Amino acid sequence: MVIFDNLIKIFKEYFEKFTLNNKIGTVIMANNTYNSKDIVVLEGLDAVRLRPGMYIGTTGVKGFHHLLWEIVDNSIDEISNGFGDTISITLNKDGSATVVDNGRGIPVDLHPTLKKSGVEVVFTQLHAGGKFNNKSYSYSGGLHGVGASVTNALSEWLKVEVHKDGRKYYMEFASKEVNGKIKSGMPLGELKDIDVTNDTGTKVTFLPDKRMFGDITFSYEIINKRIKELAFLNKGLKIGLQDLRTGQHDEYHYEGGIKDFIKYIDEGKSRLFSTPLYFSAESDIVKMEIAVEYTDSYTENTFSYVNNIPTTEGGTHETGFKSAWTKVLNDYARNSGYLKEKDANFLGEDFREGITCVIAVKMHNVEFEGQTKTKLGNPEAKTEVERLTIQELSKIFANKDYEKIATTILDKAKIAAKTREAAKRAKEISRAKSSADNFNLVGKLAACTSRKAEKSELFIVEGDSAGGSAKQGRDRMFQAILPLKGKPLNAEKKRIDQVLANEEIRTIISALETGIGEDYNRDNLRYNKVIILSDADQDGAHIRAILLTFFFRYMRNLINDGHVYIGLPPLYKVYKKNYTEYVYSDYELPEAIERAGKGYQIQRYKGLGEMNPEQLWETTMDPEKRSLIQVTIDDAAEAEKMVTTWMGDNIDARKAYIALHANFNRQDKFDEEILK
Repeated sequence: MVIFDNLIKIFKEYFEKFTLNNKIGTVIMANNTYNSKDIVVLEGLDAVRLRPGMYIGTTGVKGFHHLLWEIVDNSIDEISNGFGDTISITLNKDGSATVVDNGRGIPVDLHPTLKKSGVEVVFTQLHAGGKFNNKSYSYSGGLHGVGASVTNALSEWLKVEVHKDGRKYYMEFASKEVNGKIKSGMPLGELKDIDVTNDTGTKVTFLPDKRMFGDITFSYEIINKRIKELAFLNKGLKIGLQDLRTGQHDEYHYEGGIKDFIKYIDEGKSRLFSTPLYFSAESDIVKMEIAVEYTDSYTENTFSYVNNIPTTEGGTHETGFKSAWTKVLNDYARNSGYLKEKDANFLGEDFREGITCVIAVKMHNVEFEGQTKTKLGNPEAKTEVERLTIQELSKIFANKDYEKIATTILDKAKIAAKTREAAKRAKEISRAKSSADNFNLVGKLAACTSRKAEKSELFIVEGDSAGGSAKQGRDRMFQAILPLKGKPLNAEKKRIDQVLANEEIRTIISALETGIGEDYNRDNLRYNKVIILSDADQDGAHIRAILLTFFFRYMRNLINDGHVYIGLPPLYKVYKKNYTEYVYSDYELPEAIERAGKGYQIQRYKGLGEMNPEQLWETTMDPEKRSLIQVTIDDAAEAEKMVTTWMGDNIDARKAYIALHANFNRQDKFDEEILK
């Protein structure tokens, strides 16, 4: 199975084919010293190589890059706590990465109990760092204290330079085989005082161990997107990336912080305010910044962060904000006379239609769900964010200067409430299985016999002809087939009631049985894999893009939970007597022809319907042989911006993107290869 870590790549594939074929929260510390006595040791490092997934989630692409993020997070923690303002990341030609900051530098004195230098403790003790008390760091993303040590444990080698107190220090670590076993992150000598310096900060260079990760290499694109996000979240931070392998380089610095971030996300949309609504507040429990603006779109886009870590699954801080936002705006509507006595209050979803919101929270003793940090669990965060949001918003809307903004929000909520009522009946249809069976699915869905969702698959297939082949070629035990008659509605351009009025969309909702939007219930999902299977041409790519847009807008947890896949049907069959090879792209064809040798023939599949059931099973549906692309969302803010650009109404933004990124010479190059 081929896995891509970003939804964005799927859309890029579509648009390539289309063009070819046609310093936030600076804290002044009471104690500016940072010495080895501040490092609290909890336990050793033994288990990292045995169970790396416990610490970095996976040994795939995402886990590989997690090694880098742990080092970068340490630098960010320095800067967001008021020490330094610059970070540079370098991708070296040998596959290693270097991270440099101008913070205080890792402690170099001896730890009072371990009698080792602070550098050695940080890189060799699993739960060791200055983040287990609130003296050295008020706010920290590297909360578990495992980052530097885990990166060291899973690297072939790691080198550290520390610039501190006018001296430059150096230490090396390596993972070596000892008595038939790999010993992780062993010091290659003690910390050395090697020179004088006027600088402060830490430089870490490490090479991920191929014995753990294989031949994975750092992705400039993945890293570049993340550091741009960090620059937005940390007002005044200067962060740069250079790639010595290719010569690429980028630098980011935003004095507007999350206000600039929200403008970036909504670039290309029609905004209802001239500038984002922004407020911040702080208590003993939490420090928060929130920026909000509205567009003329129909969906909610909330992006939340805790101590610079994206909480893509939300959590208690999001819940607190949403509760407060609804309460303050309803109170304003009552007090201003916008809502009459007989009128019902607006619902939270009414106020969030068309909203773009960035919530950046910092707090002590954060409880994330797992080391990969995707959802905030602290109950006190809800209470405090809600209280502070009510406090600040009440001040804002008491100011006459914000009267127009408040009225604009209420007017949009009023329209959203009417749309909600209009969509209510369609939602009930999608929730009621009996109605769905009688109305949407009769004669369409070829169900599988298994009732075990964890083993079942749903193929959403383009066209009745392809659907017929898929129904005949499938394994009926666990594979269900849902053919689509035509292209579903582009959900990016329509209101929810219009989306639900589309028969093909209603059919998909009914088949999955989860409901959509705020009614989505993952426990009701009928299938573990939802596989989009469309033709390997421009129209098929367009259908994939439309379906992914619908899932992204109204069933995002279906993607977040890892249930959405793209099936890869072949584009060609290269064959001759006693030889057959299926080819899945134009760029693989020349090599396939060369392997076939003289006397070969080529069959070009214009659509899935041209394949007989046996061929479709063998090439596209057989779990033992098929290739699937799993659709996931690593960078929600960037995915939001790209979906808007590609699937929205702003033609100029789409043209600009195509002009910047499309390679119009690829088809010519392919034709030249065929002619040769």
